[in-house]
Amino acid sequence: MLGKKILVVDDEPNIVRPLTYILNKEGFDVSTAEDGEQAMTMIRGSKPDLLILDVMMPNKNGYDVCHEVKSDPELREIHVLMLTAKGQEGDREFGLSKGADEYFSKPFSPKMVLNRVKELLG
Repeated sequence: MLGKKILVVDDEPNIVRPLTYILNKEGFDVSTAEDGEQAMTMIRGSKPDLLILDVMMPNKNGYDVCHEVKSDPELREIHVLMLTAKGQEGDREFGLSKGADEYFSKPFSPKMVLNRVKELLG
């Protein structure tokens, strides 16, 4: 896992901080973005191995970011884990239909997210 790049995209610091902490502690190279447009710039620049995406963000939502990544031949191999307050089954199905590898509802267990990240990048 050492050196694997993860981009955490969320506009809520109380979500970003614990995720960044637990992922850094496991040896991942973690970057953060606060909105979808900033995320796309960073994704194109550094091509992370995995994205942890919030759905409801300013400028470009997580569904749009996921769709853009999965539609681009140079980026489509990036794993996408959606993390959102939109927890209805229809929301989950919509996120997965956009290409997400996993969809977690808030509140979430950082340990569960970490375990899934390890599975996706293992």
